[in-house]
Amino acid sequence: MLLNNHTDFLLECGTDEAGRGCLAGPVTAAAVILPKDFKNTLLNDSKQLTEKKRHLLKSVVESDCITFGVAHVFQEKIDSINILNASILAMHKSIETLQIQPEYIIVDGNKFKPYKKIPFQTIIKGDGKYLSIAAASVLAKTYRDEYMNKIHKEFPMYNWKKNKGYPTKEHREAIKKFGITKYHRKSFKLLPEQLKLDL
Repeated sequence: MLLNNHTDFLLECGTDEAGRGCLAGPVTAAAVILPKDFKNTLLNDSKQLTEKKRHLLKSVVESDCITFGVAHVFQEKIDSINILNASILAMHKSIETLQIQPEYIIVDGNKFKPYKKIPFQTIIKGDGKYLSIAAASVLAKTYRDEYMNKIHKEFPMYNWKKNKGYPTKEHREAIKKFGITKYHRKSFKLLPEQLKLDL
């Protein structure tokens, strides 16, 4: 059973990101403030849900939340500031787009940087403990998947529609065969053989 708020703050925002481990595309974060009385038995960490359930929950979260925000940080920025900083930046940007400023922020994971002096807490596996983080994880994942489906049409040989940019065997084989695209993260080890190449 996921908990709604974990403090007495009325406007508690949960934030999470998707796409950290991908070889291509953005890292996407979402921030969500849910009403105190929000309940949903289906809502869980987005990784535990089917695509169909995620899409169903996306519309539930968007219609029932107080406010939500989603932000992408793209591969060029990931390459210039590294994936951890890019993930935190995406979370900050998603919080920035909220229509109401939160009084407290709960973050999935163990790394975050202060945002506008708002008190925050990092929670390992928070997306399986708190509804607002689970809601943010669903939005981050569905918005990122939509983006990957869109760029899949441009480069169908990498099958991003299916692998969403993650390092699957098929994705790596396509990189080996066709090289990289403007959407690939050049700072990532795109192929295991890169270790042996004199780059």
